[in-house]
Amino acid sequence: MTASRIGKDRTALITGASSGIGEELARCFAEGGFNLVLVARRADRLQALADMLSAQHGVQTSVAAADLAQCGSAAKLAGEMKRGKRAIDVLVNCAGVLEHGQFISMAADRHRQLIEVNVSALTAMLAHFLPPMLARGYGRILNVASIAAFQPVPSLATYAATKAYVLSLTESLAEELRDTGVTVSALCPGITATPMMHAAQQASQALKLPGIVVGDARSVAIEGYNACLNGEVISVPGGLNLASTLLSRAAPKWLVRRLGGFFGRAMTKA
Repeated sequence: MTASRIGKDRTALITGASSGIGEELARCFAEGGFNLVLVARRADRLQALADMLSAQHGVQTSVAAADLAQCGSAAKLAGEMKRGKRAIDVLVNCAGVLEHGQFISMAADRHRQLIEVNVSALTAMLAHFLPPMLARGYGRILNVASIAAFQPVPSLATYAATKAYVLSLTESLAEELRDTGVTVSALCPGITATPMMHAAQQASQALKLPGIVVGDARSVAIEGYNACLNGEVISVPGGLNLASTLLSRAAPKWLVRRLGGFFGRAMTKA
């Protein structure tokens, strides 16, 4: 990642910034000279990160504690930015939740939570922050999806479906916004060492992952940062992940389903 201060006088708003990939993306944008608005539920952790990044990189930082699963949170956040006259040049939708297990073993409310955060909140953020970008003729949007977006994943059925939505929406918007000065990118990491993944493993002891397939959050964030600023529509970090996504798009649907089922069962039995 280049150390140039290309973000001078620009502001990036990052959801899910308190840990994992979101936290690393915040570091990347601070290193690039962007002022930051950090959004997550944990205000204390956000403030500690904001203070550190401001001290290290000389950027302006602010925090906004918000539970994006709550209806109206995106509108409230957009209103706060408007009242504070904070123009958002880069929107990073990184907030997300994951649940591992058989579909029928999950409560209906948990399925709803995945959809509210991964789909509804992300869509609402776009609906509120995209129009001002178009009015100014400049903007960058990074939606964090997953390689699970490319194929059905037994034992991650609802999660994979939400990420497929994110990828499809990103690709559609990328074409709608062509030549407007606003670009939309999807970061599609594979399995990454994050607190969210650790929590999923703790909740489901059957979720066994060989170390070779677990990526590094910092490396993923750097690729996402560069893809976002360069206007790349899809970024898949890691050669193995990229190969699997290319295969899933080229192979017959029935074969992708069978392979997904095979590896999903192998992962839970390892």
